[in-house]
Amino acid sequence: MARRDKSRFEKWFSLSRHKRRAGAQEMANQISLDFAAQKKIIIEGDELAYTHGSTNDIEKHFVDLKREFTNQPELCYTHAKLIVLIRREFEPEKHFQLFEQLWGQEKKFLLANLNTRWLLSATDTFADHSKNDAVRALSLACACLINTIKIQETERFITNAQKCVDDESKIECLKNERVALFDGTSAFAVGTDDTLRNMRWKIDKASKINVVGEILFEIFARIQEHDTVYRRLKARHSRKKTGWWV
Repeated sequence: MARRDKSRFEKWFSLSRHKRRAGAQEMANQISLDFAAQKKIIIEGDELAYTHGSTNDIEKHFVDLKREFTNQPELCYTHAKLIVLIRREFEPEKHFQLFEQLWGQEKKFLLANLNTRWLLSATDTFADHSKNDAVRALSLACACLINTIKIQETERFITNAQKCVDDESKIECLKNERVALFDGTSAFAVGTDDTLRNMRWKIDKASKINVVGEILFEIFARIQEHDTVYRRLKARHSRKKTGWWV
């Protein structure tokens, strides 16, 4: 049976959760609400370094997190700090309201400047705290898309699949017959399939619903450009009218 999330009562008695919020007020007080000014401030540093997990000490976590935004605008770091405060359940309603305000005012800037990691973190935050059903649903769609690619690319990495070469006879086979995969689904017809084009059209429509729809569109555009299964299939695609990339 799948493990469940803890209830609010259980979370209240979690010592680690209280430790992770210690000192949060001081960190929250340092967050500037002058979003326009922060777009012009560049975080200086010698080397960009990504965090891997987080410590209970929120002050140290903020220091470590800042290195992720070396040579990037201060506003991107502020966005990350709000997410941390929300995740650590420090005045989550207040900070989610600020988070929504930030996205409302600076949507175009955030879409252009946040990397995919932080776009996904944003949609996770919307999924957990928004009261809008459409926002939560599209947030889950973003998570499903990126996490499926992450596990697929991780498997590719651990099995050294990047060293494999195409079997042209199988690609030809896919163009002429249905190849079963699992539970009634069939393989993608490499080179000609219209499945992803049709999905792209649906994403186009979803992007007009709300801000998370726009994030979904941005994520879909990016996975065509980075080394993912989408870009690799794009390189193999031959039928112009069924192309799906942005």
